Amino acid sequence: MSAPAPRVVLMTRQSDFEGLVARHGTREQARFFLQTHGQSLDELERRHMRLEAALQSTSQAIPSKWRRIRLERGDFSRFVFEPEDIVVVVGQDGLVANVAKYLSGQYVIGVNPDPDFYDGILVPHRAQSVKKLLAAAQSHRCELEERTMAEALCDDGQRLLALNEVFIGHRTHQSARYRVRWENKEERQSSSGIIVATGTGATGWAKSIDQQRRSRIPLPRPVDNALAMLVREPFPSVSTGTAITGAVLSRGKSVEVISEMNDGGVIFGDGIEDDRIDFSWGLHARVQVADVKLRLVH
Repeated sequence: MSAPAPRVVLMTRQSDFEGLVARHGTREQARFFLQTHGQSLDELERRHMRLEAALQSTSQAIPSKWRRIRLERGDFSRFVFEPEDIVVVVGQDGLVANVAKYLSGQYVIGVNPDPDFYDGILVPHRAQSVKKLLAAAQSHRCELEERTMAEALCDDGQRLLALNEVFIGHRTHQSARYRVRWENKEERQSSSGIIVATGTGATGWAKSIDQQRRSRIPLPRPVDNALAMLVREPFPSVSTGTAITGAVLSRGKSVEVISEMNDGGVIFGDGIEDDRIDFSWGLHARVQVADVKLRLVH
């Protein structure tokens, strides 16, 4: 029996232009709404057209005999990936983070549809390069950049992966209450939550938190097998401390958090609150370097 044809999973998301038109019913209604608020629809429409052009060029680059499927962002969590899928992401850098948590080593080709608007750190390629990149990925002759991911494991069996960071805390602006264990120390804390960031996420939320501190920690690079744990705004009281506020977790080490929240405790990754673990009182969570990595085709 011959092997099945390669499958390309083309991933994108609704543009801001499409979202506005869907909300207001028609293009002209969306234009009128923005004009009444001193804004223009023209730039959003231009960006939408660039995205559509990149999607069309990317689709045309997929060999006609290969299998293909297109997914929108809302479909990611329900889709079953095959081990040999080649994932092509067309959109902003954050879209790669959105899908990374659902992968298990598949090759990812990131396509930047608008280099004047998106940085392109995780989507470095132009659509014109996709044909060559697909051939290289299919033959396993491509250059790869493997980025470290974070993994949160709960003692009830729930698991979550993140490319940028794992957040542990309360889903509202209330203080999160928990016990944190790091190496041979344990402390009860009340804070705005804990961030455990990868090197990819170290340039964002984690960097902002770290720069506000007197005692800063060395943040990892994207390819380092290490994570940075940062406690946000810990509050000292008669029952809570501030001794454990930051650490570097090398591979094989983990930080453990035990929830003391009756309601509202959550764990989520990369800012996606809808795909979360409900972290109620008594649950134990361990965060560590994940075995799986994001495999970006370069």
